[in-house]
Amino acid sequence: MHWSTREIRLAAALVEAADTLSDGFDTAHYLQRVADHCVELLAAQAAGIMLIDGGRTISLAGSSRHEAIAIELLAAQHRGGPCLDSYGSGRPVPAVSIAVAHADSRWPAFTERALAHDVAATFAVPLRRRETLLGALNVFVPTLPDSGSPAGDQELLVAQALADGTAVGLQNHRAFTEYRTLSGQLQEALSSRVRIEQAKGMLAERWNTRADLAFVALRQYARRRRLPLDRVATAVIERVADDAELRREAEGTAGGPA
Repeated sequence: MHWSTREIRLAAALVEAADTLSDGFDTAHYLQRVADHCVELLAAQAAGIMLIDGGRTISLAGSSRHEAIAIELLAAQHRGGPCLDSYGSGRPVPAVSIAVAHADSRWPAFTERALAHDVAATFAVPLRRRETLLGALNVFVPTLPDSGSPAGDQELLVAQALADGTAVGLQNHRAFTEYRTLSGQLQEALSSRVRIEQAKGMLAERWNTRADLAFVALRQYARRRRLPLDRVATAVIERVADDAELRREAEGTAGGPA
């Protein structure tokens, strides 16, 4: 089987789009790289990505080539444009002539800006992962592909493959971040519990009393002073807590140290 250069580059771009499981992940740089791949693979003037959450645009990213123009054309779609149409329907918007769309008053603000930058045509595909829509990828091209031509259909399929890979990458990174956050919270809760148990044992030994009474003293001391229990436990372990005040809390508890 003969593999074309574009097929090999598309495969590399999809691998890069999936590589998001790292602490150093930067969303803006990631989206720009995807847009760059679109420009290179589709011979486009520029490309941009609009992330949308709950119907609200949360991020815009443009290709390195003509980045300012790409961002401007995305921003001009706040009242309508190929990105919003693709996101709203969950389906691709095939190549559209900017001149024809402008004459038909379709996306007037967007088409006016596109004409000013000599963009001849545009198409958009949704960023989607199964039923989840994250936004849309918009490609700006210098010529309008022939309607229904194999070349035009292929361009749309390549763009959709990149958009799908990007959606998977973004969702995987979101899950990775949530997992790391939860893991950190669980680890901190475990460490806090260990510190509290250690402080409780230290006080029980120092006062020659039961561990549960030492814990009550710790808890009451923390509540009266509106301090986190873990912070009080740490102070006990580091021997900087006021032992006399802690003992007074213990003395107020039945069975506390004399």
